[in-house]
Amino acid sequence: QVRLVESGGGLVQPGGSLRLSCAASGRTFSNYGMAWFRQAPGKEREFVAAINWIGPSTFYIDSVKGRFTISRDNAKNTLYLQMNSLKADDTAVYYCAEGRGSYDYWGQGTQVTVSS
Repeated sequence: QVRLVESGGGLVQPGGSLRLSCAASGRTFSNYGMAWFRQAPGKEREFVAAINWIGPSTFYIDSVKGRFTISRDNAKNTLYLQMNSLKADDTAVYYCAEGRGSYDYWGQGTQVTVSS
């Protein structure tokens, strides 16, 4: 059974930083692409960043380019999202997801709140 567990969310002031982690278990982590999504109150879930299993190559939505960095440690079966220069608009529940072509498994989410 695949399990994804996010951690690292919290309350941070505008301009601050957080690093999210996603611990994966249940299948060979290095064989799958990983991604971060987020859902703000009253809005649909949106893609934030992805990293594939080959290369690896990374992809970001425009609003986080230059501020967020997605990375993975295959030895630790862990996905990361380093978030810098956080803005109020980044406030959301952040989810990690795993798959190939489509994302088959999702974590439970971790809350990120950017507020002064």
